[in-house]
Amino acid sequence: MSWTPWERAWQDALYGERGFYRSTHGPAAHFATSAQGIPGGGAVLARAVVALARVHRARHILDFACGRGELLTQLSALAPDLTLTGVDVVDRPADLPQDAAWVAGPGGAQVPPGLHGLSDVLVLAHEWLDVVPCPVLQHDGRRLRVVEIDQHGVERLGAPASAADQRWCEDNWPDWDREHSRIEVGRTRDAAYAELRGSVDSGVVVTIDYGHLRDARPDGGTLMGYRDGQACAPRPDGSTDVTAHVAMDTLGAPRLVRQRDLFTKLGIRPEAADDALARTDPPAYLRSLALRSAYTALTASGGLGDFWWSVDPVSRRQDAATAASW
Repeated sequence: MSWTPWERAWQDALYGERGFYRSTHGPAAHFATSAQGIPGGGAVLARAVVALARVHRARHILDFACGRGELLTQLSALAPDLTLTGVDVVDRPADLPQDAAWVAGPGGAQVPPGLHGLSDVLVLAHEWLDVVPCPVLQHDGRRLRVVEIDQHGVERLGAPASAADQRWCEDNWPDWDREHSRIEVGRTRDAAYAELRGSVDSGVVVTIDYGHLRDARPDGGTLMGYRDGQACAPRPDGSTDVTAHVAMDTLGAPRLVRQRDLFTKLGIRPEAADDALARTDPPAYLRSLALRSAYTALTASGGLGDFWWSVDPVSRRQDAATAASW
């Protein structure tokens, strides 16, 4: 029987040669996000992203870990004046808008080496950090130990936590030493975020994810799987998405805001559908209804409205104080 630390098994399961994110059908076949799978959701999300780009005077939107480019299609239709680039582990999708560039990357925590010196850019990482593999630890009553898994999905406790992971827990996770506490260590996510931010010379880095803050860390861990539209046990066999919530406040971004609150601040709430359109232009009426319904879904408490947005203006120039803010 072969035992592997969760972090390494997770990396292989998602980004290996036969990894989940390299699947022909793509993640959209298994779960819905704000960008895809919710009628009208992609249009609402695109409105928010474009509005934020305008606030920060960004002329380029780079969608990092963008799946098959679903959001890029919405952005292209909404803001044809903006330069668009998608980054993901697969080759360029055939139906990607012609005005969008594409960069194939290694996946996980790694940023493609060609991405550097970006200027006047909004870098968007939507549901990326939750699938950046990280160490999974559990306290056995005496110390934190690495959680390992075998090919059948059975877990056991392995070696003691590394000094770096132990220190991260002590600094960022209250009650880390409680017996049976289970922790997804955010150190690798923090480093991945810092690397992505380091690719930007001027602009703003935006991450969107489900996560937690110091005063509400989950005691039992959040590692889980998604397959065929259903939540399931995480299995590192390439058939299942494996994800865990993000410690958003350890990334170092200066602003964290819930999705519902940001949408309100940006003023993107769609107007109510005009009943007269039902007679004069039924397709437009249905689109209007779908957009309003999607906005409600994307701002719902207890659901997608709880997503965290980190908004991090970047300026490598000495006049960093002039960076846009909202």
